[in-house]
Amino acid sequence: MAQALGDRLAEAMAEMFHKRARDACGFGLTENLSLPELLRERYRGVRPAPGYPACPDHTEKPILFELLGVEAATGIRLTESCAMLPASSVSGWYFNHPEAKYFGVGKIGLDQIEDYARRKGWPVSEAEKWLGPYLEYK
Repeated sequence: MAQALGDRLAEAMAEMFHKRARDACGFGLTENLSLPELLRERYRGVRPAPGYPACPDHTEKPILFELLGVEAATGIRLTESCAMLPASSVSGWYFNHPEAKYFGVGKIGLDQIEDYARRKGWPVSEAEKWLGPYLEYK
């Protein structure tokens, strides 16, 4: 029960910070959304996160953590598989463009994996390891 409560509080805080970001950009101040509209994410912008369908590559988290000094500032750390500890932790990006929409990455072809691996400076096997569930050819 404590784990479930911690998870819900972490997500609620992320939503609150997303609202603050929208307010800081100016357009959130004019949002007059009901609770059901907020729950259906009718606001402007999206908050995708590494490991979710739009951003399946968890390996961006170490970069984020280093840039922001996350472990020193919060005590949140990453496991070797890039899971966050404590488990009731969230990370993500805020995109406040009016046309931003949530989406999921579909199946990835070998040509895409080869290109992604090249851009990340990885061997193809490393890209396949991190994106295995999304591969169309394995």
